[in-house]
Amino acid sequence: MRQSRFFRDIQLGVKNLMLHKLRSFLTTLGVVFGVGSVIAMLAVGEGAGRQALEEIRKLGSHNIIVSAMKPVEETGSRNVRIFRSIYGLLYEDARRVRESFPAVRQIVPVKVVRKEGRLGKRSLELRVVGTTSDWFQLVRRPLIAGRAFSRLDTEKRANVMVLTEYGARRLLATKATIGEFLRVGGDYFEVIGIVRSESGVGGSIQTPDRQIDAYIPLSVARERFGDVFTQRTSGSFTSERVELHQLIVEVKTLEDVEPTAAAIETMLARFHKKKDYRISVPLALLRQAEATKRTFNIVLGSIAGISLLVGGIGIMNIMLASVTERTREIGIRRAIGAKRRQIVAQFLIETVVLSMVGGGIGIGIGILIPWLITRFAGMPTVVTASSLALSVGISMCVGLVFGIYPALRAARLDPIEALRHE
Repeated sequence: MRQSRFFRDIQLGVKNLMLHKLRSFLTTLGVVFGVGSVIAMLAVGEGAGRQALEEIRKLGSHNIIVSAMKPVEETGSRNVRIFRSIYGLLYEDARRVRESFPAVRQIVPVKVVRKEGRLGKRSLELRVVGTTSDWFQLVRRPLIAGRAFSRLDTEKRANVMVLTEYGARRLLATKATIGEFLRVGGDYFEVIGIVRSESGVGGSIQTPDRQIDAYIPLSVARERFGDVFTQRTSGSFTSERVELHQLIVEVKTLEDVEPTAAAIETMLARFHKKKDYRISVPLALLRQAEATKRTFNIVLGSIAGISLLVGGIGIMNIMLASVTERTREIGIRRAIGAKRRQIVAQFLIETVVLSMVGGGIGIGIGILIPWLITRFAGMPTVVTASSLALSVGISMCVGLVFGIYPALRAARLDPIEALRHE
């Protein structure tokens, strides 16, 4: 009996709303845009956050990245001719880290040289990265074709090279990729593999895997290009001596990552007279990025929630006007035996229906907008089940919260005074 009465109240509520179709539609627009904006903004925030977290994860949560950094006192003196600037990491630093810390599983040294790569008439400025074969396992860049160089290549000092996908397309567009010989400086290197290009992570971490990177064995890079780099500008030249540009240290357990990073910092400070290095811990950055992502989502959700608040106020305003318009109807229902809770239920049903219809349309718009953003702007967006559930819950709450006062006001009308209302 109660169930049939409840469905009858729903039918009555929908019927009353359909008597004023345009007004009901305009009333739901506030909820439509509120729910749509909540889903869309959370999708954009989630997409951006996940992309940043994924880039940091690619660096490895077990890794510590030590990068060479030119001292500030030398970078700031542009007008001073520096004959030779000596800074950065040393081969001895790699040995000390490897032998001093039991928590370290492996260490990968990296040397970077900028050279022109040439194949026939094609040329491209390359960032030649000298490293060990362990780099490809530690940084986990997928091979598209061929193979990575091995420890045997390093021991034999073989002139072999692994190109990034972008560099291969630029230089080897009309050639068979694997097996071509690329001239770098005064030497020829055989292309034995192609690795997928990665954009890397901005900020303090610089991963040696840019779009135009070329990887060669560290022993070959040291033998062919040395440790001294000269650059001529406007009649003068600068000379720099850098043995290693980066050390990627893999730690055995997550618990040891941050203590080991602090210990490496202390050790380097003892042997380096000037601050010519920086230490980045992807694990710490990952935690910070996750906290920033949560805060970002809360801020975006709060801003979008204002639209829902405005929509709820609009629903309350229309329902108060509806109470005034239907005062005589309410009086008649009370006179023939309708109880106050039935009047409350009728008006609450109408507000919930308004908000739920608006929420349903808003969900559709909220899913469509992120798809359009990804499709045409190329920005990553992620519509999560939690954001959809949150939007449905909020739209129901809007209907209930902002419908309670008009419903109670309607139920408290005096039946005799209501019957006298014109």
